Amino acid sequence: TADGQIVYSIAEETECGASVGNIAKDLGIDAATLSARKFRMITGSSKQYFNINASTGALSVNEPIDREQLCELKSVCLLNYELVLENPLELYRMEFKVLDINDNSPSFPLSEYHINMPEFLSPGARFTLPNAQDLDEGANSVQNYTLSPDRHFALDLKGFQSGSKLLELVLQQPLDREQSALQQLVLTAVDGGDPPKSGTAQISVRVVDTNDNPPAFDRSTYTVSLLENSLPGTLVVKLNASDPDEGSNGDVIYSFGSYTPLKVRQLFSVDPHSGEVRVNGTLDYEEASSYEIYVQATDQGPVSLAGHCKVLVNIVDANDNAPEVELTSLYSPVPEDARSGTVVALMSVTDQDSGLNKQVSLRIPPGLPFTLNSFKNSYTLVTQGKLDHEKAAAYNITVTATDSGSPPLSSQKVIHVEISDINDNPPRFEEPVYSVYIPENNPLGAFLCTIKATDPDVAKNAYVSYSLLDGEIEGLPVASYVSIKSDSGSMYAVRSFDYETLREFQVIVQAQDAGIPPLSSTVTVYIYVVDENDHAPQILYPTSTNTSAALEMIPRSAYAGYLVTKIIAIDGDSGQNAWLFFSLVQTSDPGLFRIELHTGEIRTTRKLGEDSSPTFNLTVEVRDNGEPSMSSSVSITIAVVDRVSKIIPDRRRHFKSPSNYSEVTLYLIIALSAISFVFLFTVIGLSIIKCYRYSLYGSSCCAGCCTVRERSPAELYKQANNNIDARLPQGLKVQPHFIEVRGNGSLTKTYCYKACLTAGSGSDTFMFYNTCGPTGTTGPSAVVTERHLTGQSGQSAQNLIILRNDSITPNEPKHPNPDWRYSASLRAGMQRYVCLLCIWRRQQSCVEEQQGLSSSGQQSPVPQQVR
Repeated sequence: TADGQIVYSIAEETECGASVGNIAKDLGIDAATLSARKFRMITGSSKQYFNINASTGALSVNEPIDREQLCELKSVCLLNYELVLENPLELYRMEFKVLDINDNSPSFPLSEYHINMPEFLSPGARFTLPNAQDLDEGANSVQNYTLSPDRHFALDLKGFQSGSKLLELVLQQPLDREQSALQQLVLTAVDGGDPPKSGTAQISVRVVDTNDNPPAFDRSTYTVSLLENSLPGTLVVKLNASDPDEGSNGDVIYSFGSYTPLKVRQLFSVDPHSGEVRVNGTLDYEEASSYEIYVQATDQGPVSLAGHCKVLVNIVDANDNAPEVELTSLYSPVPEDARSGTVVALMSVTDQDSGLNKQVSLRIPPGLPFTLNSFKNSYTLVTQGKLDHEKAAAYNITVTATDSGSPPLSSQKVIHVEISDINDNPPRFEEPVYSVYIPENNPLGAFLCTIKATDPDVAKNAYVSYSLLDGEIEGLPVASYVSIKSDSGSMYAVRSFDYETLREFQVIVQAQDAGIPPLSSTVTVYIYVVDENDHAPQILYPTSTNTSAALEMIPRSAYAGYLVTKIIAIDGDSGQNAWLFFSLVQTSDPGLFRIELHTGEIRTTRKLGEDSSPTFNLTVEVRDNGEPSMSSSVSITIAVVDRVSKIIPDRRRHFKSPSNYSEVTLYLIIALSAISFVFLFTVIGLSIIKCYRYSLYGSSCCAGCCTVRERSPAELYKQANNNIDARLPQGLKVQPHFIEVRGNGSLTKTYCYKACLTAGSGSDTFMFYNTCGPTGTTGPSAVVTERHLTGQSGQSAQNLIILRNDSITPNEPKHPNPDWRYSASLRAGMQRYVCLLCIWRRQQSCVEEQQGLSSSGQQSPVPQQVR
């Protein structure tokens, strides 16, 4: 090995199958892996002269080599091979030096040569003899000449031995034509082979009596440098030969010498008269770097004499060959996750020029994730940096080879490298969050929306399927609410939604590709149920049936603006669909009553007259704000009575004949007596229990009856009901007989009522407690108003808390009935406590009756509303 390559020497004409060496041993390669690693030999020659045994690695001759045919004029005959191994990729360079053998005998161009010699020549005259040609090189070429023995002639080998190839016949003794007019000589050329080979030529010397001075050149050797790209006709050198003879004996004719090769004669020409040597063909430095031209000058005497010279033409290399890039191996496609340094292609570059013109550099455009590595004239294209199929699925890499000549020449080769895709990108949704609005009462299978996700990968890595992640909505699986098509991402409703039951929910959609392993991403889809006006208003109070109307009473002394009753209604919808509007659609006295549009309060427009009708019939319609709107109505019978506190007659009872009145009176007396006895025993029992409790505190019963305990009514209330004591404002004293009504869901108020079940009870207190905000806020405020009423107990009670909105003035329109804001659970709670509102209404009627007594000089019991 030398310079990183293996050099083998082999003699030419070696027979087929002859062993040259073992490439596996010489390279240190396991011979058993040659086949698996797909070895191959690469050469620029058209013939494959060598062969490698895949099993043993033995290198043998595949075809005999003829050195003379292969290398012609080259002194050193070399064959260059490259051995390529894969897995991993390796490259080895091999150089085969073809050794010459003595397989060619010397031969003369002609078998016989004729020489005319004047007889008057003096000893020492010289005559040039033809050279023998031997296709072998080195020691196997012509090494010696011999001449057959003759006393007149001798062979001068000094010029031949000095390397000029000049062979001369020297006259030893003067010639005498009369003794011998013709001399026959045999010239023998012998090579240095073992055994040596020889060739002969017949030399016929004819003695004439004429021209005795041959032409002579001014120099024996002419050295010329010539560019290889010189055009035909370019002057190489102008020769000058002179002959001292006169006349025709002094006329010189120039011509190629007999030992000038035929190839040289084709490339150059000699003008016979001027002696100019010119280019006649196309020169190529790569074929031969120099040429030797042998020119003779011959006179025109009867016996022509000739002078000889040598013209050494050195060819100067010109940068006339562009480098050539040969793609040896290409590994495409390349996975996009290939490591940096992965070999993509193997190339070799050649340039037929020499010197600097042969030095070649390769480059690729900048900005590519590839780079070139070089080793002599071999290059590898390797990856550099990260590949991304989504940014570039393929690269057309232009490899530019430039030599170092002046001007430099270059060539290009385009290498197409494909990048194979791997699953490295999860699906991406077009939206970060999806919001879907669907009206309630939708049909089954209603289309909701289309979820779209894209994957920048290709083929199966880009196929996206959609699914719903497991989850629960109000205890039920997500699949019982919505479904999604796996291929298109279209979502559909599995059930009909009810706004009043479920207003909004969310599901998580997963998009997953088909790569290995698969990648996925998720997105949240918010589904909002839009309310539809599908519930008619429901009237909670007052109620009527199909056969009878609701009964309300007003005192005959009712003044203008007297509150007759308040229509309480709810709507199962929400938003504007639950805004309620109240109107009177039918009344027996159109001018006597009016109803508030938003609150549903029915009030009198004027004071009742003494001759007013005892009953009035009203029909109230409650209509929501939906589109289309829905409504409900209630029929109300208003009875005019002297005092509201009296027992209300049953409007549904049938009037009986006077004969039955005495029987009814008897039953009433018996019932009242029984009630009185029960009441008396109840009072006695309560007194005993009260005394027993006082005894537990260490005081007597009388002390407990005659003194006031330090515990306030609010403390008694807190002891009875701990759910509200924390919400009582400090300093507020209330009666301890309260009923708490609390809502759930969206209810934000707590209602506390003190109910009086009989018209003669000791207190008529009603309390409404707002827990929406802290005390002192500027919103709706709780205002305590005292009404001093003289009932059967004659006690004064703090009995009313009224909610007012300071922002509303008499001239401003009122808000819609706020009952629509309550949830379904609150509405159910309100239905359960309608009876409490009835009790409050009866107490309110008592208050209104007292207001009509202002003529008696008593203080008006109307609650003072503080804004």
